[in-house]
Amino acid sequence: MALILCIETGTDICSVGIVRDGELVALRESDEGRDHARKVAVFVDELLRENGLAAEDLDAVAVGKGPGSYTGLRIGVSFAKGLCYGCNKPLLGISSLAALCEVAREDYEAGIIDVEQWDEALLCPMVDARRMEVYAQLFDAQGGERCEVCAEVVTPESFAAYRTGGERLVIFGNGAAKCADVIPNVELVSVVPSVRGMARLAERAFEAGEFEDVAYFEPFYLKDFVVTTSKKRLF
Repeated sequence: MALILCIETGTDICSVGIVRDGELVALRESDEGRDHARKVAVFVDELLRENGLAAEDLDAVAVGKGPGSYTGLRIGVSFAKGLCYGCNKPLLGISSLAALCEVAREDYEAGIIDVEQWDEALLCPMVDARRMEVYAQLFDAQGGERCEVCAEVVTPESFAAYRTGGERLVIFGNGAAKCADVIPNVELVSVVPSVRGMARLAERAFEAGEFEDVAYFEPFYLKDFVVTTSKKRLF
């Protein structure tokens, strides 16, 4: 049983929440562009003050470790590491795709999304990796992993090896829309990243003692960050 601050900044969504014993008790989110560097500290301060807490009251800090936006992940992980180091708290790194899958499962349980034959479906959270590539992973309806995290160039054959029984592929996340007309037998649903999906995962990780090394922990980028030269002429 723990009091955990959760942070997710790997996409356009900046999401911060407080989790007590695996249940989300406070939430602050924004989808107003990538201003995470300013918002994440403000959101944390607001949530702690509104709930009569100080950083020292936390048992741990959990952060979405990726894959996702290089800059967004750096912001969230850097803030989480700084808070853990300053307050001597353990750090939990949570898969951003697993957390997104948990949001989908919670939304289905709450009736927010409706998918036929949900129990037999394959859940596929997708994060945009630009062009026709996505960061993705397959889960069953109970949240069990069916494959490793991958950087997938989307084609009609994507994930075919896991759809041998004709299972419906339920896709969601900010990379899913561009896949809906390419991969056969898929259903696109609206699910957005949120620390709501980290609540149960963070509690399990805390109970299992799956703590990260605060000094050396790095986001899970999956691919190397590539710096390109701008084609715009400045002079």
